[in-house]
Amino acid sequence: MRNTFDFHLPTIIKFASGLLEDAGIHVRRITEGRNVLVITDPGIRKAGISTQVEKSLEKHGANINVFERVEPNPKDSDCEEGSEIARRLGANIIVAVGGGSVIDSAKAIALLQNREGPLTSYAGQGIDEGEVTPMVAIPTTAGTGSEVTRSAVITDTRRKIKMTLKDIRLAPKLALVDPETTYSLPPHLTATTGMDALVHAIEAYTCRQANPLSDSLALAAIEKIYPALPAAVHQETDTKARDALMAGSLMAGIAFSHADVGAVHCIAEAIGSLYDTPHGAANSMFLPVITAFNAGYDPQRHARIARACGLDTSGMTDDQSSRLLVNELERLSAKINIPRFADLDQADPADFEYLAKISAANGSSPSNCRPVTKDDYLKLLKEGYNRGQ
Repeated sequence: MRNTFDFHLPTIIKFASGLLEDAGIHVRRITEGRNVLVITDPGIRKAGISTQVEKSLEKHGANINVFERVEPNPKDSDCEEGSEIARRLGANIIVAVGGGSVIDSAKAIALLQNREGPLTSYAGQGIDEGEVTPMVAIPTTAGTGSEVTRSAVITDTRRKIKMTLKDIRLAPKLALVDPETTYSLPPHLTATTGMDALVHAIEAYTCRQANPLSDSLALAAIEKIYPALPAAVHQETDTKARDALMAGSLMAGIAFSHADVGAVHCIAEAIGSLYDTPHGAANSMFLPVITAFNAGYDPQRHARIARACGLDTSGMTDDQSSRLLVNELERLSAKINIPRFADLDQADPADFEYLAKISAANGSSPSNCRPVTKDDYLKLLKEGYNRGQ
């Protein structure tokens, strides 16, 4: 854990049920401009969530255009197309309604609206001092926490790798967090996005960039997410569990954006870039495997996570508590029907060398609590593939 750190949260957060009805009022408080570009995806529009936001915006005087070409792993080419629409509209503000892919796409579009492309030129190189179009994020999953982070993960379609855009100006000006937007999520999406949030919290707490403020948020997130997740998956009408999951996801997002993630994300982003696997699912598949890899290296922190999950560790050493945590994560994965890596039709052991290479090259790999090499990633990929067989 670091003894020196920075903590900057530029996002105003509003958390309440029924926020969408007043979205137009809240957006008007961010800008006097009337030209609003709404970023969403076809599923969110079909569910009526985006339409509800659009009606509220129009009611309060907005001139809106809608861009919904967003895939589960957002592509640089789609973001570049969206930025052209933003320029033509002269968008004063961008409103993202959707999960992490939508919000990350909106960040990339906001960045490019006032800059020349390609988007890849801004990955890992820093962003100039020019303007970034202000953004409002309305998350519809309890998973990514992207509504409060300063980064966006986008697929470089030419190289087939995921790239990260990172700058404090990419953080939304406002996050309207309404748990009701998640009530209609199907069980499999509730499961994988909820596990994604749990990964954020666990990696934020165990990574080398952890600090006292990120620790407190990460542990509080785990305390909310772990007991709520099975209930939210299996009892769709359990609104209390869904509300807790949404709050936990929000806190986990703040935690990891002020610390970092680790090897779970490195492998998940590699799998997502090659196979187009949804990020939450890829993270979920490897959480138990990599927790087992890390737990013995830092048993004290993993034992603390076990206690945050509510596990009975009385009389146990930290090593024993850490092993209990690994077993419980396996049990949780089975209970909420997390798919296995081997269940992916595209998963091919012939690709593992390449996946290990790009996992090791990920910028968050050095943040993992236990040093991890390309050979380690190769072993972890094989373990993940053989898990449960």
